[in-house]
Amino acid sequence: MNKELFGTDFKWGVSTAAFQIEGGCDAEGKGPSIWDIFSNIKGKIKDGHHANTACDFYNIYERDLDLVQHLHIPNFRFSLAWSRIMPTGLKPVNQKGLDYYDRVIDGCLERGIEPWPTLYHWDLPHALELKGGWTNRDVVNWFSDFTEVCAKQYGDRIKHWMVMNEPMVFTGAGYFLGLHAPGRTGLKNFFPAIHHAVLSMAEGGRVLRDLCPQAEIGTTFSCSHVEPYSQRAWDKSAANRADILFNRLFIEPILGLGYPDKELSLLKGIRKYMLPGDEDKMPFDFDFIGIQTYTREVIRFSLLTPYLHAKLVKAENRNVPLTSMKWEVYPEGIYPIIKKYNAYPQIKKIYITENGSAFPDAVVQGQVDDQERLAYLQTSLEQVLKAKNEGCKVEGYFVWTLTDNFEWAEGYHPRFGLVHVDFNSQERIIKSSGKWYAGFLKP
Repeated sequence: MNKELFGTDFKWGVSTAAFQIEGGCDAEGKGPSIWDIFSNIKGKIKDGHHANTACDFYNIYERDLDLVQHLHIPNFRFSLAWSRIMPTGLKPVNQKGLDYYDRVIDGCLERGIEPWPTLYHWDLPHALELKGGWTNRDVVNWFSDFTEVCAKQYGDRIKHWMVMNEPMVFTGAGYFLGLHAPGRTGLKNFFPAIHHAVLSMAEGGRVLRDLCPQAEIGTTFSCSHVEPYSQRAWDKSAANRADILFNRLFIEPILGLGYPDKELSLLKGIRKYMLPGDEDKMPFDFDFIGIQTYTREVIRFSLLTPYLHAKLVKAENRNVPLTSMKWEVYPEGIYPIIKKYNAYPQIKKIYITENGSAFPDAVVQGQVDDQERLAYLQTSLEQVLKAKNEGCKVEGYFVWTLTDNFEWAEGYHPRFGLVHVDFNSQERIIKSSGKWYAGFLKP
């Protein structure tokens, strides 16, 4: 397989996120985000890890951009830390924060790398969480103002924007399960967070369209191929309910289809937070949709599981190979996900904006020979090509991720990077997978 099979316009890249790599938690006027607070609360992160320094990208970003260039990766996805640019989430702006991303963007362009910023990758300013965060409808205006600041500052150089990263994860894990920042639980937090994220996503798109009319504007969603545990009717029905929650809850209102609450009555609870006219504010005509997928989920009926009556059958209980995240090694799952999203006629273009795997890499004589990750990436690309050859509108692929990083509640244990990081010395070692990707992309 070679990249020419995908066509000359296919976008190849690598993805990162500000909180996971930057560090510099209070550098040059940055305010705390919900993740700065959450990751420094005892017991929230595995083994007490935090991201105060992370990969130190804030200080050594040029070194890592050199790596992107060395690996022949033409497109670099990163995110803009809201509280670095607006320390309280509101104006006034922090000029040194704005200047930092100017340097990152210019550093990309100087190296022939196209910058792809994401506006929101989970790091809400803590000061806004104190006002209710994503449960406060005012967040739509707060996010709109942040988007406007970024568009005016960087829009002259940015050709591709992503508005949000995986709203299902930051609302579900952060405002329902409490496993992620800000650690809130229950439907009373989840439902308003869902609706306000949808409104913000669409409004962010409108702000960018107004201020950056020539740019390509997208947003990204987490998605997993869902299969029933058996072909019995109750397992199939449970899998369908899980699929609605995992894969349809956010994309359908954005496409103008409304919330899928006729098929999952639980979601009717969102209506309490809707105001007259919201139905018209929820959709936005994005130029592309980013889909981010890693594994498949197997679902069985469960009478005792509240609300959903569906339960994940853990991969570790299914006698299947596992990643360091205890996810099933199942790169084949990317194909049905592409087909699923391709079936929406409203979607113009699909990019795979995250795909990768975490394994317990070992440094042996200064080398990291990560054959499991390499095989995962190669199989994933075979599946992407299969979908593309069948006419699916998939036009890009970004590996998650450049360097090993802070993996949220799991700390530094899962390593997803093409480049190994020693978090004590900040030494980088290009893994076998990174060397393969570089060879694959070499002009």
